[in-house]
Amino acid sequence: MTAPKTAADSETQLARILTSLSEDKAEDIVQIDLRGKSAIGDFMIVCSGRSTRQVTSIAEKLADRLKTELGVLTKIEGKDAGDWVLIDTGDVIVHIFRPEVREFYQLEKMWLPGDKTAAVES
Repeated sequence: MTAPKTAADSETQLARILTSLSEDKAEDIVQIDLRGKSAIGDFMIVCSGRSTRQVTSIAEKLADRLKTELGVLTKIEGKDAGDWVLIDTGDVIVHIFRPEVREFYQLEKMWLPGDKTAAVES
């Protein structure tokens, strides 16, 4: 028997993630709706921090807020290097890049083809 899900739903997580990123001065925030497109999650967020220190700080604060405020445990990759940090909540995937690394990978372009963009930039 599986335990009931107690963590916040994906839309609640998304709202808190966007607020946290904004509070910590993340730049060029792009929201991608993955529902019906991929099984990796419901939403993907791509954003930038100005330096490795800011990228790491944004990631640490986001993971802490999700845990303390919503009871959401996250998986974090890349925090030690600070060039590109991935935070996975299971429902929402957050990529935080230094601008140069983001430009190199152009990750959001894979998910936002042509005129069919589902992104909300802030």
